[in-house]
Amino acid sequence: MVIGMKQFTRMVFVFFLIIASIQAGDKTTEAIWIDVRTVAEYQQGHKADAINIPHTSIEQSIANVTTDKSANIRLYCAVGIRAGIAKATLERMGYTNVFNEGGLSDVQ
Repeated sequence: MVIGMKQFTRMVFVFFLIIASIQAGDKTTEAIWIDVRTVAEYQQGHKADAINIPHTSIEQSIANVTTDKSANIRLYCAVGIRAGIAKATLERMGYTNVFNEGGLSDVQ
């Protein structure tokens, strides 16, 4: 198969866009959304595709969700404080692609 310079340039451009988005932790990649608020708070309302693991249980429960240390993990709580605590815990455990997305109002 022979392609022209224009098609080749497009292919290279798309390739570099994909690499850049992966390196930047692009939010459009398959993310695991975790609501780290209490069960009662979660039941009152949450992001549609989020699972609930309270920040006090994250260390014991994360392996039930993923053991992939490079998984794209997005955390949120009410305002971001507990998500920050959970993020620090996961990073201490070796997870490398963890993001504190702030509060529920930030992610809806």
